[in-house]
Amino acid sequence: MSVSPAPFQGSLFDQAPTPRLGPLAGTRRTALGDGAWLDLLPGWLTGADTLFERLAAGVPWHAERRRMYEREVAVPRLLCFYGAGTELPDPVLAEAREALSAHYGGELGEPFTTAGLCFYRDGRDSVAWHGDRVGRGSREDTMVAILSVGEPRDLALRPRGGGPALRVPLGHGDLVVMGGSCQRTWEHAVLKTARRVGPRISVQFRPHGVL
Repeated sequence: MSVSPAPFQGSLFDQAPTPRLGPLAGTRRTALGDGAWLDLLPGWLTGADTLFERLAAGVPWHAERRRMYEREVAVPRLLCFYGAGTELPDPVLAEAREALSAHYGGELGEPFTTAGLCFYRDGRDSVAWHGDRVGRGSREDTMVAILSVGEPRDLALRPRGGGPALRVPLGHGDLVVMGGSCQRTWEHAVLKTARRVGPRISVQFRPHGVL
């Protein structure tokens, strides 16, 4: 059963009516250890609230159910996936994918080709600890770039072998790129929260064969 999103509270600092991307030169890289790193660029997209409203209304969101511990459970978020060669739901997302491929392509060795969208409607929606290790991410260094619109939620990261977790609040046009060995040596999650939080949409750009 679907759940209506919590009311969306737009940012007081981003009233731009047209979504626009800024330069990627301002990304800040943090070495996480074991060959993993994280790039962060707050506010890469201006007009992010406008894009949130477009995606919330225009993307063909669907709920999924997955088998877990001998029973079928609802996935606690709405989803939509755009494969390689599929038209993205907004022109600025195509621009974002091209810009990311141009900026990171030399280091990555290939372009970003797919886009997976997640709609976190309120604090009950989440994604459990995991690495994107289905496919090539289980054995190769790669990158996953995430553009967030809507109200901020924390992206939590922790080493797979144990250790303190990091929390990176993402929303309102923020960009984070997980690179190097991050999908193999670290885990990430968007955890449930009892705090009142509004809806957020994340767009995950990946190379071919990384899931």
